[in-house]
Amino acid sequence: MGTEVVLVAGLAHHDVADEVWRASPGSALVRHDLSDLAEGVVRRWVDGRLTVLELAHGCVSCTLRLDLLPLLERLGGRVVVHLDPALEPEAVCFALSGLDVRVEAVITVVDRTTWLTDATGEVTLAERGLAAAATDERTVAQVVVGQAEFADALVMTGVGGGEALDAVLDRLSPLAPRHDLGTLDVPALLAAIPPDARRGRVDDGFGPLLRGRPPLDPAPGASVVHFTARRPFHPMRLHQALDVLLDGVVRTRGRFWVASRPDVALWLESAGGALNVGTLGPWLAAVDDWSEVDAERRASAAARWDAEHGDRSQELVVITASAAPDEIAEALREALVTDEESALVDELEFVDPFAEWHDQMEEL
Repeated sequence: MGTEVVLVAGLAHHDVADEVWRASPGSALVRHDLSDLAEGVVRRWVDGRLTVLELAHGCVSCTLRLDLLPLLERLGGRVVVHLDPALEPEAVCFALSGLDVRVEAVITVVDRTTWLTDATGEVTLAERGLAAAATDERTVAQVVVGQAEFADALVMTGVGGGEALDAVLDRLSPLAPRHDLGTLDVPALLAAIPPDARRGRVDDGFGPLLRGRPPLDPAPGASVVHFTARRPFHPMRLHQALDVLLDGVVRTRGRFWVASRPDVALWLESAGGALNVGTLGPWLAAVDDWSEVDAERRASAAARWDAEHGDRSQELVVITASAAPDEIAEALREALVTDEESALVDELEFVDPFAEWHDQMEEL
């Protein structure tokens, strides 16, 4: 029998996983403590029974591969997993791909008191005492934003945040119903998750960026910049413009291309003061054989095919808190190649900092 999983994430201290477990007779409750992971020690509870594990390599991926994944397959039935704060649900769901495990829901607990400050900050997990390993350089913003964005449902705790927090979450996770912890009704929360919720599905980077149709109109405390263009970025000017995405911005996600490498689709993602750039692989315009390309991506590319550039395009979605949307859009527009540069693009030699970062980029 396969395993049905409910993942519960969040930095806030809470008993939401216990509430979900109690509302699910016959289910198992799994909890991991990764606070000593750097020393190769993981503490795991199953229905309250503690097991101390010693791993040869103290890392999050080892914990998933060597313990959580085989445990879920072995337990079968319904399992509620209370994720350690260092574990992000998207990474867990990616690891579950190909297993006989179905994600029923991802629930994230959001602390109104701290979330918006965390989501726009630069504090690292290590500085907060939450790093999963000595090499863990993630920021708190990357974790809390990723947890809320990937959630099928949000449970709100703490006080504060106000309209600004509501406006940001409306745009970051528009499909996720929000319930207060103090009046939490687990069956009602799970029933409120819409049929088209993510439920653990991990995108490949070429899917729709405005998933769930978030409101695009500005609201007190939040705005959305949906930047699109059909000409490449000048790599150095874009590199210089990236600073506008690191102050007063909650989230940036999107794919782009630079004039110096027209065949490569790049991915940009920011949260608070942290930013990552990675490679998605080739644009379909640079691929001769589409037979192994996902049908959804082929259809999407065909629908917006350009006679000159094929499926190459710029598309970035920026959710702001205090940053000025117009300034972000203008900085990105100014980073595009000019008409003169476009006419000479094959003759110009571009200084490309993104190529210099290539060895550090992760294949997404």
